[in-house]
Amino acid sequence: MSAKPEAADAAKPPAKSKKMLIIILAVVLVLVLAGGGAFFFISKKNAAAEEGGEEAAPPPKAAAHATPKTPPVYLPMDSMVVNLADPGGERVAQIGITLEVIDAKASDSVKAYLPTIRSSVLMLISQRTAEELLKSEGKEKLVEDILKAASVPFGGGEEEEETTSKKKKKKVVQVEYPVTGVLFSSFIVQ
Repeated sequence: MSAKPEAADAAKPPAKSKKMLIIILAVVLVLVLAGGGAFFFISKKNAAAEEGGEEAAPPPKAAAHATPKTPPVYLPMDSMVVNLADPGGERVAQIGITLEVIDAKASDSVKAYLPTIRSSVLMLISQRTAEELLKSEGKEKLVEDILKAASVPFGGGEEEEETTSKKKKKKVVQVEYPVTGVLFSSFIVQ
């Protein structure tokens, strides 16, 4: 009689082990299916956004150009002290600017026009008030204006438009200029 209970005890542990194995496999299968479903949903949403549906993420403001293939070259300009357009003319700004250029070859061509660019930057800053320059929106607007001024010697400055005669729609033509970014190395308003 003692042989029968031992045989029954030996049969029970493998049954529990098989049940646990089936439960674990079922949980893993559910996780894999949920992950696949999430991937499918996200990829479908991204594909719809690329086709012109909703925007997946707004593009950053500072990156107005494509990702460069080579590391950018930085071209520092001399610090500038400028009288601001405040009433009474008592306020001044001391600003240090560094231009971000596509590559070393473009840096050489920008250096040739640096006096023209510097003069344009001085004119832009002198038209601002201290109140404008102390706000972050004012600084961002100044960066945009300096980028436009730095593209003027290379044929830029205004958005170039191309019209089609059939549809009468205007297309903005993207032209890549050597100066791709403006960085402030110092910014003091007194």
